[in-house]
Amino acid sequence: MRVICGADGCKAGWVAICKDLDSGSVWWRLCSRACEIVYGQPKPEIAALDIPIGLPEAGARVCDREARWLLGPGRASSVFPAPIRAVLEAGSHQEACQMRVRAEGKKLSLQAWAIVPKIREVDELLREDPELRARIREVHPEVSFYLLAGKQRLQYGKRHASGGKERRRLLEPVFGQWLHAALAERGELASTEDDVLDAFAALWTAERIASGISQTIPCVPPRDSFELSMEIVA
Repeated sequence: MRVICGADGCKAGWVAICKDLDSGSVWWRLCSRACEIVYGQPKPEIAALDIPIGLPEAGARVCDREARWLLGPGRASSVFPAPIRAVLEAGSHQEACQMRVRAEGKKLSLQAWAIVPKIREVDELLREDPELRARIREVHPEVSFYLLAGKQRLQYGKRHASGGKERRRLLEPVFGQWLHAALAERGELASTEDDVLDAFAALWTAERIASGISQTIPCVPPRDSFELSMEIVA
């Protein structure tokens, strides 16, 4: 069994969509922590996570800037700058703002602060177990959807009713019945529709990674102070 996984953060943790590359079967589960995704059985050979991996000491990451340019007006705002590494040590949003002000003269948005706990847990996993670095890869669903649409920018945001239809239409030819079943069970996953759709988009990219046809943004990714690659894989 060769398993891959795509996962997106949700209020209860992570919604993880898994696929057996040998049989083609797809299943899903709610994981409270990232370690359940990467160490759970069957263990995925690739776990594509919608979370920043590799953090700058200051300034914006090249991958975030290039992804925003790629997505263009209207969709660029879906890629917000990864927080600087220092804020992982913060105990509150106020403290994180103070840290960023000292480093860059700017405060940290509440949106960025909301995902700091998930960034921290993935960062700790990768720093404690370097072998995971080849298996856990950063993706961004909007970049995945852009490629899935034939390098066409999507028209609507993911929380717009038409945006949901737009994304389902792209995923249905690839995942068919599995997509419909997972969406029907999203209440059991404690996830919204866009969480599930984003996880499927991450799974689509995970299969590209496993097949050796994925691409990285940027082409030659820089590394952070802990040698974690600062890239978005698509």
